[in-house]
Amino acid sequence: MENLLNEIVKEVVSRVKKEVFIEVEASGRHVHLSEEDVEKLFGKGYILTKLKDLSQPGQYACKERVTIIGPKGTLKNVVVLGPCRKKTQVEISLTDGSILGLKPPIKQSGDLENTLGIKIATEKGEIELQKGLMVAKRHIHMSIEDAKKFNVGDNEVVEVKVFGKRPLIFDDVVVRVSDKFKTYMHIDYDEANACAYSKGSIARIIKR
Repeated sequence: MENLLNEIVKEVVSRVKKEVFIEVEASGRHVHLSEEDVEKLFGKGYILTKLKDLSQPGQYACKERVTIIGPKGTLKNVVVLGPCRKKTQVEISLTDGSILGLKPPIKQSGDLENTLGIKIATEKGEIELQKGLMVAKRHIHMSIEDAKKFNVGDNEVVEVKVFGKRPLIFDDVVVRVSDKFKTYMHIDYDEANACAYSKGSIARIIKR
């Protein structure tokens, strides 16, 4: 009987969490490559090797790694995410930018206007982008169903409290709504350290 009650409590807590809270994920530095740049970096006809699925449907981490080269430093072993995009994009943190000797703008992923150039290298090749380096703006990927539940719209900016050992309120969080998304909040490692993030951390929209 006790085990049954414990299972019921766990199920109720899980349902309440899904109704009120959003799970948080910390995104490390990574690169999205175009097919053209994949060939320049790894060889003609090369196809990226899927390593593991990510939380967003159809997105995955690849086995391949690259080196990002700035005017003052480098970042090695940077993961490549798939599938390929139309244009190459590099997402880092502000701390990473200091290592490279650059101050990239904070932008929504996919918006390459006024981003910085950067060099990407592997043992087989090297490319120099004229633009594409950015710090990704903190955001929430949200399904259409959850957008209705939380009463928010695509590109709406909200205030979010992340719970944990160092609870922190993040302002200027953009909500991105799509039928292709699963609901997760994404922050970078600088932001994750600020709120003492750990896997499974949860957040709540507190102001629209």
